Amino acid sequence: MPLKKHRLLTAALAGIVLTGVAVAPATAGGLRVLTDAVPTPKLGWYKCYEIAECATVRLPLDYRKPKGPTTEIAVLRVKARNQAKRVGSLFVNPGGPGGSSTSFALAAPEFLSDSLLERFDVVGVDPRGIGASEQVKCFPSVRAQTEVLGLMNVPFPVTAAEERNYVAGSKMLGRACSTTGKPLTAFSSTAEVARDMEVVRRAVGDKKLTYLGFSYGSALGQYYANMFPDRFRALVVDGVLNPDAWVGNPGQILDQRLRSGDGAYKALIEILKRCDKAGEKKCVFAAGDPVKRFAQVADRLKTKPVEFPDGAGGTIKVTYAIFIGAVLGTLYSTDAGAGVTQLAAEVAAVQAGGSPAALLKRVNATKAARAYDFPYDNGFEAGSTVICTDGRHPARAESWPAAVDRREHQAPYFGRSWGWVDSQCAGQTWTVRDPNAYTGPFTKRTTNKFLIVGNYWDPATNYQGAVSSRRLAPNASLLSSNNWGHTAYGSGVCATTAIDTYLLTGKAPKDGKVCTDAAQPFTTPLPSTMSATVAGKQRPPVVSPRPVSILG
Repeated sequence: MPLKKHRLLTAALAGIVLTGVAVAPATAGGLRVLTDAVPTPKLGWYKCYEIAECATVRLPLDYRKPKGPTTEIAVLRVKARNQAKRVGSLFVNPGGPGGSSTSFALAAPEFLSDSLLERFDVVGVDPRGIGASEQVKCFPSVRAQTEVLGLMNVPFPVTAAEERNYVAGSKMLGRACSTTGKPLTAFSSTAEVARDMEVVRRAVGDKKLTYLGFSYGSALGQYYANMFPDRFRALVVDGVLNPDAWVGNPGQILDQRLRSGDGAYKALIEILKRCDKAGEKKCVFAAGDPVKRFAQVADRLKTKPVEFPDGAGGTIKVTYAIFIGAVLGTLYSTDAGAGVTQLAAEVAAVQAGGSPAALLKRVNATKAARAYDFPYDNGFEAGSTVICTDGRHPARAESWPAAVDRREHQAPYFGRSWGWVDSQCAGQTWTVRDPNAYTGPFTKRTTNKFLIVGNYWDPATNYQGAVSSRRLAPNASLLSSNNWGHTAYGSGVCATTAIDTYLLTGKAPKDGKVCTDAAQPFTTPLPSTMSATVAGKQRPPVVSPRPVSILG
């Protein structure tokens, strides 16, 4: 697959990372019976977006009450190019949680291999509360939302004052979603999405599900595999969350269980060490010791942010949190090596009194309105709803600063960034529960083998999540890749072909297969116009200051 396609996939996966709370366990078998009690709906397809077909369907808000209140679920499909050789439908999910599956399916021609586009109808089912489905809405107005989210308007809190504001905002968000956000927040756990997908599978006429899920979508895939272990023909999870860790316990914050911060730190240090080894002819940040230089750049930003004119009469401030957030975002890319070292070199150049032109160009390229400006944007609320109702979290939001400090010690730079993603889920303030949530077990023997895919340098879904998920699954294969960035599909011929072949044939690669053909950093000389002393002549791929998607 062309690198362009993987960049588009990576961009689509850069969604939102959020959190969960204690819920009453539900058995897969009993609730599967309730799902089967729902009549197969007829989808009223209509032409949309020139290349697709759209439909909406009303499904039970509470599957225990199949004839009770309903919620509207949006479905989109891009039909197979070769209908005569069509295998069936390929359900896709981009992660988040909070990512739109209908938008992801619509973009399928930009990131899926031609072999899949030829043989599958690509189907996206927007999760409850998300995208084109009925929206989760925790506040009565944009103004009320702004007053709360304004307290959390930093990539992550660093100072004591920022932590106080963030804790206060987290508590207010949790209460709002537990009151105004109902009833939808009470019935939007991952288990509900799996049930909705199961009903839509029947509606599109597939005897069994074929599924490709990324990042948080790996949790959805594993939920489905354990709730409906005999109902998929092929199921791929790429960029994997351990589902037991996702559910967790009330004694740990989310990153203490998922260790995303560890994965990001491991990737960063490996890049800096390789930069040092490659030297100044191949790495723009190679002068001196890159690991120490990076620490110096970051530490200086804590007490002295970089400020420079924005070219429009104002100023731009690059704080420590903004810098680390941008580094984390860059680690999502297959070009992570060049991107991270270029970014560090640009900031170092300004700190040394050099031109801020490169940083200004970067900032202007990534400017976007805040998520809570007009119109009402529920992305943070929708993602939080999934995390906070799926899992168990500490009782008090006030406990997060100490827990995050411990994570920062274990995973410098990123323990703090990832550590704050679930503070709104504190059990005393996020009190709404989904009575139909599924909390395991995640060790069911499935009829067909499913495929677990992890890459060594993933900064969001730590590779160990794939390894430990494989240990849980009695009938799965683990495919590992040496690519950079978040998730493996599209990063190299080996991993992409193995995934495509499995989806098309149902034959999984041998358990433990390792792909080593992905592009690696610092293998070619820098352009002649760039040197270690003059940074910023070439801008790396644009990234968001804070990728929120552990998930993708």
